[in-house]
Amino acid sequence: MAQPDRTLISSPGAIVECLQQHEARLGAPERVYLGFSGGLDSTLLLSVLAGHADWRRRLTAVHVNHGLHRDSAEWAERCRAVAGEFGVDFERLDVEVDTASGDSVEAAARHVRYAALGALLDTGDWLFTAHHLDDQIETLLLNLLRGSGPDGLAAMPAARRLGAGWLLRPLLGLTRSTIEASGRSLGLRWLEDPGNAEPRFDRNYLRREVIPVLKARWPDLEVRLLGSIDRAQEASGLLRELGAADLARLGGPGHLDVLELRKLSAARRRNLVRQALRELGLPLPPRSVMRSIEADVIDAADDRSPHAAWPGAEVRRYRGRLFLMPPLAEPPSGTLPVQGARVTLPAGLGTLAIAAGERGVEGLSVGWRHGGESIRLHPAGPSRKLKKLLQDAGIVPWMRNRMPLLYRHGELVAVADRFAAQTADGKPVLRVEWSGHPPLS
Repeated sequence: MAQPDRTLISSPGAIVECLQQHEARLGAPERVYLGFSGGLDSTLLLSVLAGHADWRRRLTAVHVNHGLHRDSAEWAERCRAVAGEFGVDFERLDVEVDTASGDSVEAAARHVRYAALGALLDTGDWLFTAHHLDDQIETLLLNLLRGSGPDGLAAMPAARRLGAGWLLRPLLGLTRSTIEASGRSLGLRWLEDPGNAEPRFDRNYLRREVIPVLKARWPDLEVRLLGSIDRAQEASGLLRELGAADLARLGGPGHLDVLELRKLSAARRRNLVRQALRELGLPLPPRSVMRSIEADVIDAADDRSPHAAWPGAEVRRYRGRLFLMPPLAEPPSGTLPVQGARVTLPAGLGTLAIAAGERGVEGLSVGWRHGGESIRLHPAGPSRKLKKLLQDAGIVPWMRNRMPLLYRHGELVAVADRFAAQTADGKPVLRVEWSGHPPLS
């Protein structure tokens, strides 16, 4: 579905028209959330949304409490009170920012904030944030200084997918000064985050020290930089279209043909990998990891099974295919007694549904491969080495010790839903369905 274009607006009264344009393109939302910090920008947007009954009845103000300031909990409760004054439902999300991740505090907080907000959204839901024109210019400059490519130079889109819903930024055409003048004319009260005055944060330094100098030299700075953003957004869109076309041809996004990848130019190959990761909802790798994916994974010798990882994702290769996936947890160990027809497995490995026949689940347990296991698939047949069965079935190596093994009184009787011991008349002693697991082949 096409995203709405960025709409430049010169007064808060045009915000409603902007929202109506989004609705015309995307259809009416089921539920509407507002990322509500309690600051000037989100308070103005809250007042606009709450001023229209049709929006207010679907609206929930959501405050993400990062817990990074001693007054964080108090701010959250003040946001709850403000939402109540406007007659709007309120939800508080408490998150934990990983300050040891290697990212800046700003980046780590942004990552966990959007993860929490995205988890709220179902199909047909919208999330509004109150980013404005000054934020857009700061984002462009920050991304430029980070060495970002077209996606980064495209800054913030007016609309993009988030989780199962949409993230919309209806204030991108308003300057901070316009928003402040409007807030004062409406008699709004808002919170001032003291963190906004901290020069140690890159965005604050740009806002207070760099941009005023640039505007003194180039008074039309916003117009100049918005032109660059528009062209970068166009280039980014074309790259995504190319990536989507390449991806459709290679059959992804979860796995890509390595031989076909090698036929592409290096730039087009990188673009394709990034597009596949986007479609899977996985974070993009930093440039150093992308170089490793090319040199150490895609171009590695054909008899190897290499992989590369970065926070939130990993890439593995097997039998000429490149697999892109969330990071795997460590393989389980020990045994898990079976006490009912459904078993929730550890380490993100999904669920087993077991139909155990007349004997029920008596004596059943779940274990994991350690090496040397065998299973007798038919009473009159020989035992088969599990290692050979999994190889012949094309099970990817990293899942072989993550497949649940079902034992009855210590005897291996089923390997997930792939292999099961049979009775003398050829019927499986167990019927197993395994769902919610990572791909096996």
